[in-house]
Amino acid sequence: MSHSDPNCIFCKIAEGKIPSRKVYEDEEMFAFHDINPWAPVHFLMIPKEHIVSIAHVEERHAAMLGRMMARVPQLAQQEGCVPYPDGGFRLVSNVGEHGGQEVHHLHFHVIGGPRPWKKG
Repeated sequence: MSHSDPNCIFCKIAEGKIPSRKVYEDEEMFAFHDINPWAPVHFLMIPKEHIVSIAHVEERHAAMLGRMMARVPQLAQQEGCVPYPDGGFRLVSNVGEHGGQEVHHLHFHVIGGPRPWKKG
């Protein structure tokens, strides 16, 4: 994997150095279950390249991010989300301190189930 941060927990997860419950993996992205889920379906999708946040995305990342977004609905349904329009899911990316970002590696929360975000 290129462009990795040896101190980043998500880089270590993507590299298999820290165990996770994998949802999906290919050469560009990794998806795994959240360790503190808010809903029956809650997993994270990350690029394998260390990108600090969505605020650090460059034009060269556009195709990879497009492939990630195209994969989200398939993985959400695979993990138990009811398909659109009766079901659905929430896709969230926290950015920076004011945005609530805790791990500084770009990641998307995929959260599904009946109104799971009522938690906060």
